[in-house]
Amino acid sequence: MTQVRVGVGAVVRDGGRILVMRRAGAHGAGTWGLPGGHQEFGESPEETAVREVAEETGLRVRAAARLGFTDDPMPEVGRHYVTLFVACTRAGDGEPVLREPEKATALAWVTPDELRARRPELFAPLGRCLDAGLLDLNRG
Repeated sequence: MTQVRVGVGAVVRDGGRILVMRRAGAHGAGTWGLPGGHQEFGESPEETAVREVAEETGLRVRAAARLGFTDDPMPEVGRHYVTLFVACTRAGDGEPVLREPEKATALAWVTPDELRARRPELFAPLGRCLDAGLLDLNRG
């Protein structure tokens, strides 16, 4: 790929915890990342976040705030992303479920401190997001 793509990571919060997924299939397989995906033409980052969370987990969420972005070159797989992070709040009841098992193998609610402890297991954009302080609870 010779172009930079836009990815969106949905930071779904439940109290002090954040929803993460163990990636499968695509680049970063086996690492923990946020629900999210490619921003589609004509779609806002907020719309991408809401759509991707619903597709991947079945949760209904509302976009609350733009938290920031990371620059994510991945030369080992020939890709380069700019990842936009959007804080989301639940808009309904229910627990998340794996709706796309070819894309993720597990779900977990974790605190930012638990993410820091799992740092070697994090998908690169999530690690950079954490390092930049974008997951601090006073944001979004």
